[in-house]
Amino acid sequence: MQHTVLMGDATHFSVVGGANPHTRDRYGRKKTVNREEAIVQWKHMHDLLRDQGLRVVVIPPNAKHPGLVYPANAGVRVGDDFILSNLTPTRAGEQAAYRDAIEPLGLRVQNIESRFEGEADLFPCGELYLFTYGEIRKQRFVPRLGWPPWKRIYGFRSQPKAVDEIEAIRPLGKPILQIRLNNEGFYHGDTCLCSFGENREHLLAYMPVLDHASREKLREQLNDRIVEIGDADAAIYAANSFHFERAGEPCLVMPDGISDDLEARIRERGVHVLKTNVSEFYKKGGGSVKCMIGDLGKIPIR
Repeated sequence: MQHTVLMGDATHFSVVGGANPHTRDRYGRKKTVNREEAIVQWKHMHDLLRDQGLRVVVIPPNAKHPGLVYPANAGVRVGDDFILSNLTPTRAGEQAAYRDAIEPLGLRVQNIESRFEGEADLFPCGELYLFTYGEIRKQRFVPRLGWPPWKRIYGFRSQPKAVDEIEAIRPLGKPILQIRLNNEGFYHGDTCLCSFGENREHLLAYMPVLDHASREKLREQLNDRIVEIGDADAAIYAANSFHFERAGEPCLVMPDGISDDLEARIRERGVHVLKTNVSEFYKKGGGSVKCMIGDLGKIPIR
């Protein structure tokens, strides 16, 4: 058995759909990726994971689907089943590549009908599962007062009814806490929340982008296990980090540039912090460390 993760080759990484606020400038124009820099950053993170003893399965590059660099959106593993995502329209064509990468690993790939973007919106936290969602809207430009005289509507990515479909295939086995997102800049739960530590009982959280009722639910359930992050750390997607264990020691891979204070508070909880520079991915694509990793857990080596 080896902890196995997916990564998507960054050879063709670019902004095509412009489906979140980080992919466009204030005028709505899609940003240009420094692909050379992105490939260097991707390879460094790939090698970091491999050197920590993780098995890294790489999805081949596809010029038509640059979003494959973010396989956290591929779906979610539940037991021996892998629930495939129903992605936003500009990324819907990625499904086949995820199926082709996962089926040879021995997992049963299952489909659901609801909009759902995988472990970016559904992940364990101690004795719970957290499911994050928000209003799904048609992405478009609309007029407004001010300059520029238009704004982009983005919306969110997963529907609550997806949980019922998933549990009908394979029960999650833990209570599910539903958390509503309220800021399109943090359009997935894993951009503002990250469970980590032994049994993943602690939670990095950027509270301002959750609605009031959700903040209260988290505080009631997790109390002092919440590590709140500030605006500067949230801006570089510090919560978009990847938890794993190395010889029984909990580790957290985080984006380079996090504050010393945040790093110290994580280390106080007995967690080893590793950092990697993925600035080209969160500044241009709106996805940091965790977005670039599909976590499949332990899988037998064939």
